[in-house]
Amino acid sequence: MSKVSILVVDDEPFNLDIVAEYLDEMDFDLVMVESGEAAWVELSRSDSSFDLVLLDRMMPGMDGIMLLKKIKADDRLRSIPVIMQTAATSPEQVREGLAAGAFYYLTKPFEGEALQTIIRSALDDMRVRRELKASLADHEHALACLTEGSFSIRTLEEARALASFIALLGAQPETLAMGLSELLVNGVEHGNLGIDFAEKSRLREADRWEEEVARRLALDENRGKSVRLRVRGDDSRWTFEIHDDGPGFDWRRFLDFDPERAFAPNGRGIALSRQLSFASLTYLPPGNQVVVTVAKPERHAS
Repeated sequence: MSKVSILVVDDEPFNLDIVAEYLDEMDFDLVMVESGEAAWVELSRSDSSFDLVLLDRMMPGMDGIMLLKKIKADDRLRSIPVIMQTAATSPEQVREGLAAGAFYYLTKPFEGEALQTIIRSALDDMRVRRELKASLADHEHALACLTEGSFSIRTLEEARALASFIALLGAQPETLAMGLSELLVNGVEHGNLGIDFAEKSRLREADRWEEEVARRLALDENRGKSVRLRVRGDDSRWTFEIHDDGPGFDWRRFLDFDPERAFAPNGRGIALSRQLSFASLTYLPPGNQVVVTVAKPERHAS
């Protein structure tokens, strides 16, 4: 397996040295540049294949926000996760970064452990998206005749597999797979297993999240719990209803990108899904059922 390739952008050579020291034990392939312009040259190379960009916000010339907007406007680059490292942490500044596509943040100065945690989180998210994209090709013609269906899953692996299968109903399967996966995984971990935002943050910092999910799934109290997905189609749209066996949660806090959670390793999935994947997203009280819709692609329209 090839090394993870990370582009590190900071106009201070000392900061580049610190990042290199913090990441030395993780065996990444690091490319260090000292300006936004130099970073864009690296990203624009036809043979570039970066898995992640660690980007300083405040730089002379092309600053971090400007470079981030260029990355997200480029079809070849937009899926690369970008971690914004910044001392600019006012809610307005964070919202600007979120709007530009910086869904991962680090506050300067940061410790090595915080840097490693947020990188692992961003790379995990990217790995899941790539696996979903790859698995879409395996089911290309499987759903051609579906008009309505019901499915039941228990594990994270089943959630991702089902999402990649059902996403072929939509006009943009990759983004639909991402959104459905986020909601199904949320039903497993938050709904059925009771892992809330704060606890998941601690587990991700310790790199123990999926291990803890597996442990809780094996408990007697959780063996009978499932997450159900119901699919219904009409002439113009698909409706997906996802229902878990948990007590619900305050979903309102997670519908939008919250500057207060921007620096956590998790907590952005629902907002990202709502923004990118669905025409509508509605939680029903007490929060253990969510209904989302997407437009049907033309090939399915009657």
